Amino acid sequence: MPFRFLHTADLHLDSPLASLALRNADLGDLVRGATRKALERIVDLAIAERVDAVIVAGDLYDGSQTSMATALFLMGQMRRLEAADIRVFLIRGNHDAQSQITRELTFPPNVHVFDGRGKPVKAGALANGREVHVHGVSFANPHAPASLLPTYRAPVPDAVNIGLMHTSLAGASRHDPYAPVGLSDLAAHGFDYWALGHIHQRRVHLEKPWIVMPGNPQGRDINEGGPKGITLATVAEDGIITCAVHPVAVAIFERLAVDLSGIEDWPGMLAAAEDVLAEARGAAGGAHLVARLTLSGATPLAWRLRRDEDLLLGELQNLAASLGECWIEAVDLAVTPPAAADGADAGPLAELDRLMRADVLENHAYRADLRETLADLLRQLPKEARSLLAADEAAEEALLADLSEAGAAAVLARLGERT
Repeated sequence: MPFRFLHTADLHLDSPLASLALRNADLGDLVRGATRKALERIVDLAIAERVDAVIVAGDLYDGSQTSMATALFLMGQMRRLEAADIRVFLIRGNHDAQSQITRELTFPPNVHVFDGRGKPVKAGALANGREVHVHGVSFANPHAPASLLPTYRAPVPDAVNIGLMHTSLAGASRHDPYAPVGLSDLAAHGFDYWALGHIHQRRVHLEKPWIVMPGNPQGRDINEGGPKGITLATVAEDGIITCAVHPVAVAIFERLAVDLSGIEDWPGMLAAAEDVLAEARGAAGGAHLVARLTLSGATPLAWRLRRDEDLLLGELQNLAASLGECWIEAVDLAVTPPAAADGADAGPLAELDRLMRADVLENHAYRADLRETLADLLRQLPKEARSLLAADEAAEEALLADLSEAGAAAVLARLGERT
């Protein structure tokens, strides 16, 4: 008989979604509850597939949560696995180390939580008698500036060795450095499968040996877009490992582009948006689609779309609702008015647009004032929010440029009288 296990990480159970809830309370509730539903689906899959083990590579929780309701829900799911005779192996990630729940939970006997010493645990054996051992290292606090690899023991001889590690590898955007390690170092350690966690985007880095970052099973905002799932790994009698991805997400976030080039009326704009949404909704399968639409292109509607953004958002939200299990998270406008024909009078608004771009947006004093205003705003935000808006100097300059463009477009839209 082969040895089969599910590999997941970064569930962030009951993670707060304050910004999303402020924009749309119903959508906030859907996505907040989706982390629990994703775990239920993982357990359902484990039981249906009769796997030998579930491996969780860190961050079951989200930061300094103190809700025992989260703990009780988690324990209920672990007991479902216990009843099905499925073992669970997990390590604590950086968010788990922050959580008060971590210190208060007593897991059922089927759950093994690795400590910081790296001692392997026998998880089972193949029919030919070859043993399967799981290695893992948990971290006691949310900061791990050095590699954890030296803490791991050598592979158990003549066995299949699976390693759990919560790591940012060599670094990734939107993720703080955590237990950095090189892929070549992981590969050289001698394990057959590295079950990683921490980075929320799925990626198979190597197949010999397997080095897999499964991504989080449920995205929590538009920056965690695309299909989400977990890995089902099978260790055959000859030790060869094969992997398959199983979707478990309740909601999928997607950035969608709607080209309005040449579209001249409001119904035409809605029809174009519906085509894009319907296609993405079909691709989402059984999951809810949560979309951020970007409307772009040269269209006579440019002024009206900017002037009537509240009406636009409402109509698009109603359109999405009519498709079923489809939501609009936000709408971005990148539309422009059609260019005037050669020799034609472009009109006063076009002339004002030209003057703003030539004399205002690139003016040094204007940019300095805008930069100072942005700095004041960033100082009032939490560190995590500051990093999202302007992670470095280049990102800050790009944000300033976007704000300038958006402000100029909004001024012209308010002045425009086209319909």
